[in-house]
Amino acid sequence: MTDERSRALRRVGLLLLGANVALVLLKGGAWLATGSLAVEGEAVNSLADAVYSLVTVAGLYLTTRPPDFGHPHGHERIEPFVGLFVALGIFVAGFTVLYQSGTALLSGDVSVSRGPTAVAVLAVAAAAKFGLYRYVLAAGERHNSPALAATALDNRNDILTALAALAGVAGAAAGYPVLDPLAAAVVAVGILYTGIEVVRDNLGYLVGRAPAEDLREEIVRRALEHPDVEGAHDVVAHYVGPEVDVSLHIEVEGDRTLMEAHDIETTIVDSIREIPEIDDVFVHVDPREAGEWKPDTGVDRVTDGE
Repeated sequence: MTDERSRALRRVGLLLLGANVALVLLKGGAWLATGSLAVEGEAVNSLADAVYSLVTVAGLYLTTRPPDFGHPHGHERIEPFVGLFVALGIFVAGFTVLYQSGTALLSGDVSVSRGPTAVAVLAVAAAAKFGLYRYVLAAGERHNSPALAATALDNRNDILTALAALAGVAGAAAGYPVLDPLAAAVVAVGILYTGIEVVRDNLGYLVGRAPAEDLREEIVRRALEHPDVEGAHDVVAHYVGPEVDVSLHIEVEGDRTLMEAHDIETTIVDSIREIPEIDDVFVHVDPREAGEWKPDTGVDRVTDGE
């Protein structure tokens, strides 16, 4: 992991923690001032965000530590566990909102503040969460971080919950307070679905799933671009944490010297490592005359397209 990526992930984590603490204070103050149940729920939601933001910061600190003797490949494999913890927070928030909305609908006890303070706070919260969502999503994609990607999805959920609460307050002002728990129930379902998405993605990182096919084809293409490489087979690419490890066999003329074979292998390794998602690359050089070529549909797809 590069120093630039480490600094970026830690910076984003601290920003999230600070923003969520600020939202807890803002919503908590508004709740005390208005007694709004919608704002109370949002304050609890932001408190949960702040708690697992603290865990996210700690997790990102661990994942961005440099390699050491005990962890020669670094600590990036911790990051999917951070993403799963975020998913746990998403599930708790989703089931909490669903329970509260269901209880309110069944009991018929729906009370929503009509004051302008609640509306203003919820509008500010939605705008702040939208800004955080866009920023964290871009950072997660740029630095290939599953923890930040999960957090971005959670921030997107927070936009929806704030808007649902805002709709409930507006509905109460218009004489339809039942809109508050109905909107909350719809949002709760969306929150739980996002939690499932986060779990699915991070479990994929943990169990070593294959990357997208276009990435595998780019790996093969870079290997075959070398003028001395006549074929490739046994191409394996899989996630190790948030990054991809690659191994493949290449075929070259058998009369190459050991130094020439070494130079070919080094050039290909360097070329594949230039792909941002790639971590380690292992290239085995086979003499073409050994007849070890094996069918590989991924390689055939690249060569047929040339």
